[in-house]
Amino acid sequence: MPISPKPGTALLIVGHGSTENPDSSTPYFDHADEIRDRQLFSEVHCCFWKEEPSMREARYLIEADEVYVVPDFISEGYFTQEVIPRELELEGPTTRRHGKTWHYTLPVGVHASMTDLILRRAREVAPDVEEEETTLFIVGHGTGLNQNSTKAVRDQAEAIAASDAKFAAVMDTYMEEQPFIADWAKLAETPNVVVVPFFIADGLHSYQDIPVLLGIEEDEGEAASQREVFRHNPHHLRGKTLYYSSAIGTERLMADVILDQISDFDSKHRS
Repeated sequence: MPISPKPGTALLIVGHGSTENPDSSTPYFDHADEIRDRQLFSEVHCCFWKEEPSMREARYLIEADEVYVVPDFISEGYFTQEVIPRELELEGPTTRRHGKTWHYTLPVGVHASMTDLILRRAREVAPDVEEEETTLFIVGHGTGLNQNSTKAVRDQAEAIAASDAKFAAVMDTYMEEQPFIADWAKLAETPNVVVVPFFIADGLHSYQDIPVLLGIEEDEGEAASQREVFRHNPHHLRGKTLYYSSAIGTERLMADVILDQISDFDSKHRS
């Protein structure tokens, strides 16, 4: 649902950031620019855990008395439930502190509108394939430390499988737990395969790790050189035709998911 302009209100987009890959923050700034161009908020800022500006610096960037904080993360977990609230001193959905009112939404990756973005990306990267002859893999990191990280990927796979999409199969797969994306050729019974990384940024995972697990690349190599991997579709591997997309968070329409989370927050907490 489109949100109305919020004059006198700021939006703070929170990302993870990276000390190893300077490009990892690009999608967050792109999302901020897209929303800023729509003139819905008086201010739009980004802050990060691993880059500048940091979360603790964020409140000094904001002049508005009311702030929406949106975690630009894929899943609920350690960062959204512990790190961000600690660093920004948030005590729940709404916190009044430092002369401002802070509204804290759920992360973008758990919103239902992510499903349409994944389908859009899959169809863009493989526009001419017959969905009935194609398996769609959504790839997450996977970790035994946080079950929510797999839940977000699994929820999207289930939502697409239950939708009007005609893919022969839709599967959640992971880099570090079962079902492993490295086993994609055994898991897929179709001649065509589409792989969409369920990450916000095209970092080391999508540049290096996943291409090696898929067999597109023989070794990790340099991160910058791996960008070409997204432009070489299709890949003919293991008797199948494979299409590999960039991370879902690089989609321009992620800005709409951020706004959807704000709209949902208002409906739930401010009605």
